[in-house]
Formats: sequence, C-alpha cells, structure tokens
Amino acid sequence: MTPDQWLKALRAEGITDIVEMAGWRTNNRNSRGAWGPVHATMVHHTAGEGTGMPGLVFNGTSALPGPLCHDFLARSGRLYLVGNGRANHAGTVAANAYRAVLNEQSTHPKPDAAEPIDGNSVSYGLEVENSGAADRPWTAKQYDVAVRVQAARCRFHGWTANSVWAHKEATRRKPVDPRIDMNKFRRDVAERLGHPASWNPGAPKPPTEEDPMAGITKQDIYDAVWKTDQIAGPADEPDHKTNPTWQAQSIVKDIQARVRALQKSEAAQSAAITALAGLVGKQIDTTSDVVAAVRAAIAEAVIDVDVNVTSSTNT
Repeated sequence: MTPDQWLKALRAEGITDIVEMAGWRTNNRNSRGAWGPVHATMVHHTAGEGTGMPGLVFNGTSALPGPLCHDFLARSGRLYLVGNGRANHAGTVAANAYRAVLNEQSTHPKPDAAEPIDGNSVSYGLEVENSGAADRPWTAKQYDVAVRVQAARCRFHGWTANSVWAHKEATRRKPVDPRIDMNKFRRDVAERLGHPASWNPGAPKPPTEEDPMAGITKQDIYDAVWKTDQIAGPADEPDHKTNPTWQAQSIVKDIQARVRALQKSEAAQSAAITALAGLVGKQIDTTSDVVAAVRAAIAEAVIDVDVNVTSSTNT
C-alpha cells in the first residue's frame, strides 16, 4: 500500500480530519528490519495523553526510535499519518496469536508465553490516544474513526475483520492494551466491510470495557505474583551481579532462612550468657569445663529453636 493509496482509502471510508505529518511517507524502520508481507492490523492505546503525543509517536525515544505506529488517533478524532513501512509498535508476538489473524480465525486465543514472531514486520499499528486507565474510555468520535481506519486497511487488502487484533491479544506483556472489547470492535469493522466504504450510519458507541481478568486462572495469578523475577535480590548474594532480580517466592524463602539463622544466633548467645552466669561462684577445675558447659547450653538452645520453628511452620 503506497501513501497515496492509504490516503485515498481513508477518505473513501469517510475520514476527513487527517493530518499528514511532515516526512510521514518515508518515516520507517525499514533499514533495521523486515517489512512485509503484512497480514494484520493492530490496535493500541498510547498509555499517555497530551499535545506532545503526535511528536512522540513520530520520533520515538532514544530507547525506542520512531515511528511507533503508522497512524495516531487523537481524542478529538483527528487522525495523524505517522509512518509508512516498518514501525516500532508491536515488538515480538506469540505464534498462536499471529496464526489467528493470518488465518482470519473468528477466535483469538490467549497468547503463548514464547514470542518468536516479529510483529513489526507483519502488522500495521494504530495508536489511539488514551491513558489506559480503567475509568478513561475512548471518545465516541475516536471509536468511530478507529473502526473506519481498520476497515480501510482490511478493505484495501481484501481481509476480513478477523485480521484486526489488539496488542493485548498478541503478547502477554500488554494485558490491557487497549481496554476495549475487541470482539465488539471486530464486529463493528465487519459491519462496515459489509457496506460500501461511503456508508455513514453515525458513530457507534464505544464498547464497554472488557474484564481484564477474563480467562485468567488462579495459577496464572500465582505465577505472575510469585514466579516473576522483578524484585531486587539481596546485594550480599555471591551472584548478585548476574542475578540482580529474584522471584517473590525466593525472597520469602531467603527471609525465612535469615530469620532462622538470627534466631539460632540469638538463642546461642543467650544460652552462653546464661551458662556463664550459672558458673559464677562455682568451683570449676579447668577452662575446658567452662567451654564444655557453654557449648552444651548452646547446642541445646539451637536444637530447641529448630524444633520450635519447624513446629510453627507446619501449623
């Protein structure tokens, strides 16, 4: 699809408030990776709002150079043309998620953890200005234009609405991107595709927010909370430089181990002091007798700590 073809497709779909950002026709990452064949078109939210958003998605950042999408949709409904070619918007995606759009399946499975597909090479990307907050819905105008944009992509390529996907449907890294019901969104795209591009029934209402926990099991939650390496590990560990972050369950185990060691140390010190105090004024023949008495007291105290700790953790 050439820039002129894209402009023509958008206008045919009834989108009139369009801004061609200077240089958008050649703004791409084609020199850094493959572009095409393209088989899908993705919906994102920006996770931020403001007048600086068009410039941000056009230029990107030092960590993630632009363009960060092909098109940017402001809350006003104004559409900014940002890039033409490869863009840094999708990143890697799950193979099962990509197969769903490639084969235009009517259902979109939960994405696998593995992400072997270069999403930037196979998918267009539309960024919709939205903070991503649960209480911040899209405007009706935004939703209407977003449906028209994705219908224009599909109509040009001869795709069905099942070639439309969300970032949250492509990767587990973006579980609420965007916060709209994508099945409802695809139905609205499909309805447009069932009519001529000039069809203009008025703006459909934005869909209600999808339950972000839908399809997530207790095991998924457990794994996300306890088995994700996100917590800074103890700096005194020998492998801290190569293993700086730990799972939550490992942190808890480390704390338990350190507490038990402290309990043993405290019990040993207390037992030694008590034993020494008990020997004051007694007739002790040798230093070895004192040492033996203290050692016996320490050993008994440490054993008692082990028994008490084990008993408490098993209740």
